[in-house]
Amino acid sequence: MENTRNKFESDRKWCAACEEYVPYLMSLDTSYCASCGGEVRLFSKEDWTVFSEQLKARRPGARRRQRRGTA
Repeated sequence: MENTRNKFESDRKWCAACEEYVPYLMSLDTSYCASCGGEVRLFSKEDWTVFSEQLKARRPGARRRQRRGTA
């Protein structure tokens, strides 16, 4: 039980208003910053770009296709 509580207390999401990862309160469909009350996201825009690029690189068959006529 204690391990679950520690995970919850250390969980953070990105608040654009505070410009940092913050603790948050979660409703059924949206999460809100515990400090300012603004809506939070899982990642900042910069971190999302890095995460999605890493995900694309790990996909099977993610190699770039060669154009026809070039070898």
